[in-house]
Amino acid sequence: MESPLHHFKLDAEAQPRRADGRIWCNELPHLGYAVLRGDTAEAGFSQLVEQVTGLALPLKAGAVSQGPQGVLMWTSPDEWLLVSHRQRLADWTAQLDAGFAAQQLFAQTVDSSGGLTLAWLGGAEHITVLRHLGVYDFESIPLGHMVSTVLGKATVQVIRLDTDGVFVVFRRSFADYVWRLLRRAAQPYGFAVCQLEARSDHPLFAQLAAPRPSLILA
Repeated sequence: MESPLHHFKLDAEAQPRRADGRIWCNELPHLGYAVLRGDTAEAGFSQLVEQVTGLALPLKAGAVSQGPQGVLMWTSPDEWLLVSHRQRLADWTAQLDAGFAAQQLFAQTVDSSGGLTLAWLGGAEHITVLRHLGVYDFESIPLGHMVSTVLGKATVQVIRLDTDGVFVVFRRSFADYVWRLLRRAAQPYGFAVCQLEARSDHPLFAQLAAPRPSLILA
């Protein structure tokens, strides 16, 4: 399995991150992505999602529900994006689809893992880099929220979970373009590929580690 950015050989270029004023960036490869659609007015929909994933269904525009097993993001009034480890996501989508069918809910999950990827962008001037590429007021994104916007000519989702940096979700078909765009915009500030380590306390960095054995596929 190859990530959308594998041809850039980022692992060979990566180095430990330092507080030196540079822009640091790298891809979080091989994560799982699922689009979740449903009607929150239907009894049982929100409860089933939280029961399976452990993540409360965000009901406000741009809100992100987060936990050690991933994030669940509001993208429209009846659509959410679920990001987790691929194996765990396969468990969740199977359980959700079975639960929707059992309760006769008008809802579905669509595994989009093959079509999306995600990069972390950090450093003192990471917001400035985003300003070069898009018109959104990126510094106004509250912690624990995301925004769908355009960088250059590519639609992306920018997630802000803390003040350390942001996560940028983009389509596989635009991966080469978005990576080169970020790198070029960051050059005046000094660009470097950083090593990303699995952190059990972080909603997305934790997904770089292997999850427990699958309950469904075992």
